[in-house]
Amino acid sequence: MMEELRISEWASQFGLGEAYYDYRGQYHKFTDPARAAILSAMGVDLRHHGESLPIEISLLPPVRVCTQDELYCDVVVKQSDPDTCIRALVVTEYGDQTPFEIALQSLQRPSEAVYRLPLPVSVPVGYHQLQISVGPQTAQCALIVTPSRCYEPNAIHQGQRYWGLSIQLYTLRSNKNWGVGDFGDLQALISTAARQGCQLIGLNPLHALRPAHPEHISPYSPSHRDFLNVLYVSVPAIPEYQNSNDAQSVIIRSQIKIDALRVSDQVQYLEVAKIKLQVLRILFDEFYRNEIAYHTTRAHAFRAYVDQRGAALQQHALYDALDEHFSQMPAHQYGWRSWPDEYHDLNSQAVREFAHAYSWKIQFYMYLQWLAADQLAHAQQLARENGMSIGLYGDVAVGVDPNGSEVWSNKKLYIDGVSVGAPPDPLALKGQDWGIPPQHPFELQRQAYLPFIHMLRATMRSVGALRIDHVMTLCRLWWVPRGLEATEGVYVHYPLEDLVKLVALESVRNQCVVIGEDLGTVPDAMRHAMERFALYHYKVLFFEKGFDGQFKAPHDYPQRALAVVTTHDLPPFKSWWQGDDIHLRSQLNMYPDATTQQYVLHEREADRRLLMLALARTGLWYWHEHQPLPEYSFALMRAAYLYAGLSPSALLVIQPEDLMEMIDPVNVPGTSTQHANWQRKLSADLSECLHKPEVQEMLSAIGKTRRGDNPN
Repeated sequence: MMEELRISEWASQFGLGEAYYDYRGQYHKFTDPARAAILSAMGVDLRHHGESLPIEISLLPPVRVCTQDELYCDVVVKQSDPDTCIRALVVTEYGDQTPFEIALQSLQRPSEAVYRLPLPVSVPVGYHQLQISVGPQTAQCALIVTPSRCYEPNAIHQGQRYWGLSIQLYTLRSNKNWGVGDFGDLQALISTAARQGCQLIGLNPLHALRPAHPEHISPYSPSHRDFLNVLYVSVPAIPEYQNSNDAQSVIIRSQIKIDALRVSDQVQYLEVAKIKLQVLRILFDEFYRNEIAYHTTRAHAFRAYVDQRGAALQQHALYDALDEHFSQMPAHQYGWRSWPDEYHDLNSQAVREFAHAYSWKIQFYMYLQWLAADQLAHAQQLARENGMSIGLYGDVAVGVDPNGSEVWSNKKLYIDGVSVGAPPDPLALKGQDWGIPPQHPFELQRQAYLPFIHMLRATMRSVGALRIDHVMTLCRLWWVPRGLEATEGVYVHYPLEDLVKLVALESVRNQCVVIGEDLGTVPDAMRHAMERFALYHYKVLFFEKGFDGQFKAPHDYPQRALAVVTTHDLPPFKSWWQGDDIHLRSQLNMYPDATTQQYVLHEREADRRLLMLALARTGLWYWHEHQPLPEYSFALMRAAYLYAGLSPSALLVIQPEDLMEMIDPVNVPGTSTQHANWQRKLSADLSECLHKPEVQEMLSAIGKTRRGDNPN
C-alpha cells in the first residue's frame, strides 16, 4: 500500500496521469508498474523517501512565458526581511533595459514563499531576460512575452475560404527527377496548380533524415526537425551542375538507372541516394574550387547561411559526417548508439578531433542543407509570386529517431527506456508505439524551451501554414515503457500554456497559420487552448459525426479549421468506399480478433449509407435510404470533396491519390515492415493529372464552393 501511495505522489509531481477516457468513452486507470517504469526512466528513485521536486526553483523559474495581459513573474523568497525590496532589470532582445524596484510587503502573495512581481507594461513581445536581486540573493531567467493569438491572414478574417493540394513530395513523378519527387517538381507543380486557383500546397514533413542510411525513410521519424531532407534537392537546379563536366559524365553513365528509378512504382531510396550523393560531392568540390576560393557572391550567401544557423547547423553536419564515417563499419551502422562510446558525447575529445580532421565532410553536409533551404525558400517565393495566398503548408513531426542527430546533440532532453505512441483508436485498435523518445517536460523548461522554439522557427521559415502533427503533444503524450504493449502506456503532461504561447509568438513573427492535428483522444484543455490561441482544427470528413452518428452538415464545421476528406494515415476515398483498406488490414493481421473485423465491416457499411444520406441532404447526390449503394465513381468522390468544400472551414486540401482514383495508402498506422509505407509513388504525373477535363471540372466546382457559389 505504501508503495502504491509513493508512486501516486511521485506521479503527481512529475506530470503522470492517473487514468483516461478512450475514444469510445470508456474509463481506464493506469497501472502502477507502468507508472513506476516511467518514473524510473525520468530519473526518480522510488526507494527514496525524501522530498524531490522536478525543478528546483531559487528566486526565479528557468523561464517565464506570458502574454502582454499577464505581465508578472512569481518570485520564490524563502526567508527575507518584510521590508526588503526586489530590485529588478528587464533586458529586451533589442538591448533596451528597464530597471525597477518594488517592496516585498506591497506584493501579492499566491503562497507563503511566493511573491507576484508585476513587470513593466512597456515590455514588448519577444525574447528577453529578467534579472532580480533580493538582499544578497540574485537570479535571472528567460522572459518570453507572446501575442495572445496565432497569425491569421486578413483575407480569412474577411471570410475568404481557400482550397489546395496535399502531397507527399517524394511521391511526385516527372521526367526530370531522379526517382524521388524533389523541390524542382514542387516548383513545377506550384506553377500548374496556381493557374487552377490553388492557394496552398501541403507537404509531408521535410525534416532531415540520415543521408548515410537512406533506408530509414519515415518522414515522421526524422534525424533532426530543424533541418531538411537533402534527397529533396533538385540537382539540375544547382548552379554548379550546369558547368560540371564530371557531374554530367556521372549522369550519362547512370542514365539507364535513373530512367528505371523514375518509372518505378516505389521510391528506391538506396539507389536514388547513391547517385544523388555521388553527384552532390562532385558539385561541392567544384563549389569550393570555384566559389569559396574566390569569395564570390554565391560563397558569401553560403557563409551567411552558415552564420545564421550557427552551432546547431555545425552540430547536425558533424553528426551526418560521423554517421557516414561509421556507416562503413558493419558493427556501427545504426546511428550514434552503435558508435564507439567516446563518440556518444558531442563535447568529447574524440568528437573534437574528428571535427578537426574531417572539417571538409562537415562543410559538405552544411552545403547540402544550404542547397535544400535555398530551393525550399524559392518554392515558397514562387508560390507567392503566382498568387497563392498561403503557398506552402508544412508539417512538423511529433518526435525524432532515437538514433539521430537531434537526440545525439541534446541527449539530456530525451528520455531513454520509453517511447511515444497512442492508445487504441479507430486507426490502430491495438494502440501504437512509434519508437520515438519523448522529451523530458521539466528538462525542456530548464532549457528555457529553446529546442522547441528553434524547431518552430526552422519549420515555419519557408511556409505560410504549418500543421503540428499530433497537436496533443503540447498538452500530453502517451509514453510506452520499454517491454510493455502500446495499450499499457501512460499519459505524461507538458506545460500546455507555455508551449501554445510560444507557438503563437513564432506564428505571428513568421506570419504562419498553425493547424493542430487534433484527431484521436483530445483532452478538453487542448481544445480550449486551440480556441483561445487561434490554432486551426484538423477536420477529416470520415470522422466528423454528431452524437447521433450522422455525418455533420457542412455548416457545422468550424471556420477556423482545415478540412480534408482523407489523410496520409487513412485510405484514399476509393479504397475507403470499396473496403479495400479493411481487407488490407486483415491481411496484415491488424485486427485483435475476427469479431472486431466484422464490427469494422458493419460499421463501414453503415458509414457509407450515412455519407450517402449526407450527400443527398445537401443536394450533391440523388439517393434515398431504400436504394442500393452506388458503386464507386469519380463523380462520387467529387461529391464528397464538394461536401467538405461547402463548409465554412477556411482551408480545404485535396489528396492527389483521390484525383487519380488510387487504392494503396501512403501509410498504414501500426505497421513498419509489414507494409511499404512512405514508398509508393503517385500513379501518374500530378501536373498532367491536373489538366484532365474531369479533374479541371472538379477543381472549378470546388473553387465555386469556396467562393460561396453554387458548384453545379
